[in-house]
Amino acid sequence: MRIRNCMTIFATSLLFLGCTPSVDPHINMEPPVYVEQLPSKDSGSGQSNAGSLYGRGKDPLFSDRKAMNVNDIVTIVISETASQTSTGSKQTSKNSTTSLGAGTFTAGGSPLSNVARQLNKYGNIGFSAGGENSFNGSGTTSRNERFNATISARIIKILNNGNYFIEGNRELLINGEKQIMQVSGVIRPYDISQTNEIDSRYIADAKILYKTEGDVDRSTKKPWGTRIMEAIWPF
Repeated sequence: MRIRNCMTIFATSLLFLGCTPSVDPHINMEPPVYVEQLPSKDSGSGQSNAGSLYGRGKDPLFSDRKAMNVNDIVTIVISETASQTSTGSKQTSKNSTTSLGAGTFTAGGSPLSNVARQLNKYGNIGFSAGGENSFNGSGTTSRNERFNATISARIIKILNNGNYFIEGNRELLINGEKQIMQVSGVIRPYDISQTNEIDSRYIADAKILYKTEGDVDRSTKKPWGTRIMEAIWPF
């Protein structure tokens, strides 16, 4: 009866675990808190100095082609390289010995000392205890990653200090495989090149997401049953 109850509880646990959706890695694409807290910059009249060749009106003769207004497009060149190597080592040891001879009980005329003297006639009786343990562990990890891509982003908000909050999305469907790329962050207008491009290293609070969806992605993932057994298996 007890075995049957244990099997019932185990089967019920597996049922509930199987119904629980797996949690995949994700990136929160929401803007940082300070982007929402800072007020937007006033757009002004559009042309601060009437008659100037360098004005910011509609298509001025010598205008700057860099992104400068909300909904303007800026090209982001993503070139991220990560290299990490770490080594750790730890070694400990402990050795202790305790010895208590039977002669301790032979002093005096107590009944216990008489028994000890009689036993000592046939052998050397004593009490001893000791312990020894040691640990030696070491580990080394090494990882190199590189990601290169280009994506266009849109200026979502111009902050009060003149910086831009940008956000870009790109979805590509090739032979049933969907590639998704998302990027967001805060940039300075001074870091935008004359070709309206900016390197990803100049993006503050950068969030870059790249993932694929399709048959190849599903075939490279572990089945939910395997993930459950790995999560609850104690050995």
